[in-house]
Amino acid sequence: MKLLEGKTAIITGGSRGIGKGIAEVFAKQGANVAFTYSSSAEAALELENQLTREGVKAKSYKSDAANYQEAQTLAEEIFKDFGSIDILINNAGITKDNLLMRMSEDDFDKVIEVNLKSVFNMTKAVQRTMLKQRKGSIINMSSIVGVKGNAGQTNYAASKAGIIGFTKSVALELGSRDIRCNAIAPGFIETEMTGKLDAATVQNWRDAIPLKRGGTPEDIANVCVFLASDLSAYVTGQVINVDGGMLT
Repeated sequence: MKLLEGKTAIITGGSRGIGKGIAEVFAKQGANVAFTYSSSAEAALELENQLTREGVKAKSYKSDAANYQEAQTLAEEIFKDFGSIDILINNAGITKDNLLMRMSEDDFDKVIEVNLKSVFNMTKAVQRTMLKQRKGSIINMSSIVGVKGNAGQTNYAASKAGIIGFTKSVALELGSRDIRCNAIAPGFIETEMTGKLDAATVQNWRDAIPLKRGGTPEDIANVCVFLASDLSAYVTGQVINVDGGMLT
């Protein structure tokens, strides 16, 4: 039995990295997938075709989740195209790392806007549909950096910590309508982005992790399946670290 059979999921930032991994696993679990991308229409179309081969409906949307009006329009379009919105994965995010003394105001503001305000925008955009359905699962992508902080990432840490507070508040607000809201805090996940790091740096990260390896997008996606499915029907307001034991 497929755990997400017939459900419709929105995944922001879904064309690469963790978002792509979630889209792939969700399609295999029977979910119809609507995902956003920001730049590469070609990569988005390629993923769209890949997902439909799993026998589900999939469609990509060029949209900026950090823009309030675009988020509203996106939710309306997806509901029109799919007929329901059962799952929202707020995954869109960027980094602009620097020590605080060197960080520009623009770099701070941009990370907060993309990482945190996008979560507000998209949650607000799907809330009405989920309230009418009296059911839904919202999954917000935080980070272990949002839990413990990290030098050189004050903007990123603030945005990811903000997501945790937002998640817990939404869980309290919407729980009576059977709408659940949880967060995932990934650790060191190996994606195209980490592929740009030198081998020694990557190995140092792996050595510091109790499980002695970096995580994969599929590791994150599997937890998303749990949180999106009825297996977690009594789980809300939680932050799940998926970090190989880094914060143990």
